[in-house]
Amino acid sequence: MLKRIALISLVLLSMTSCDNKQNSKPAAQPAPQVKQVVIPNFNADSAYNYVKKQLDFGPRVPGSAAHKQCAEWFVDFFSDKADTVYVQDFRTRLYDGRGIDGKNIIAAFNPEAKKRILLAAHWDSRPFADHDPDEKNWNTPIDGANDGASGVGVLMEIARILKNNPLNLGVDIILFDLEDYGAPYFLNLMTNDDWALGSQYWAKNPHIYNYRAYFGILLDMVGAPNPKFPKEYYSQQFAPALSNDIWKVARELGYDEYFTNELGHPINDDHIYVNAIARIPMIDIIHLENNSESSFYPYWHTVKDNLEQIDPKTLGMVGDVVVNVLYRN
Repeated sequence: MLKRIALISLVLLSMTSCDNKQNSKPAAQPAPQVKQVVIPNFNADSAYNYVKKQLDFGPRVPGSAAHKQCAEWFVDFFSDKADTVYVQDFRTRLYDGRGIDGKNIIAAFNPEAKKRILLAAHWDSRPFADHDPDEKNWNTPIDGANDGASGVGVLMEIARILKNNPLNLGVDIILFDLEDYGAPYFLNLMTNDDWALGSQYWAKNPHIYNYRAYFGILLDMVGAPNPKFPKEYYSQQFAPALSNDIWKVARELGYDEYFTNELGHPINDDHIYVNAIARIPMIDIIHLENNSESSFYPYWHTVKDNLEQIDPKTLGMVGDVVVNVLYRN
């Protein structure tokens, strides 16, 4: 009798064990956390006002009073927005052998971060309206609203955003000087290294020893109505993956009508020296057109490159793309 009771108990225990196995379910795993990326809004009207303020000083030709006053304004502005501001004074030579002083202005955000992104534009304006249809204007300094001030205006608004919405990565904004003092067209002395003198100097003498950046974006002529931003040729040669990624962001934002999936002309701009000398992959967002006179927008290097040519919509579109690139990284 005791043996039968023991056997029944063993059977019952076995059945209970089987039921427990059949009814048991693995513990529910928590859903993976999806990182929420908040992209700050880019204020196009604010960027437009920064463009206007630059033009209010007058043509920002190196050596002029307007150039000096505008530089002081930049330093004050970025000192309020960035963690550190560097003023890089340098001396170089022009196309005719004359010595001239330049001033690169660098604003560093989160300077301790190892991963850094470089944003740049040139802030000087051309001393010659050498592509103006009226020969009388050829020696007239231009306002440089689109050619210079537009890119700077976008970067100033981005600086305001970065102050209010800090990133974990580091961002450096560089305003290059003496980009646009190359030999005038009418002298037929054009050589590539006469241009982008500020970026040439910085690439050889960065503001921080052994400076490195993950990548760079140059803005040039980013304010005209109905712009055309193909993928600039040298950008595709130096940094094709970066160029393609940025144009993909523009497409996702609905700007593919303007950021076209086409190969643009090769342009000798500041990004050439950042790529070739500083070894930082940098692309150029620049308005390019196919026409017989030049590759640039119609009022390039004319006295009509003034505030009338600036469309806040274009500034906002370019700023939106750059902000999205920054905050998605």
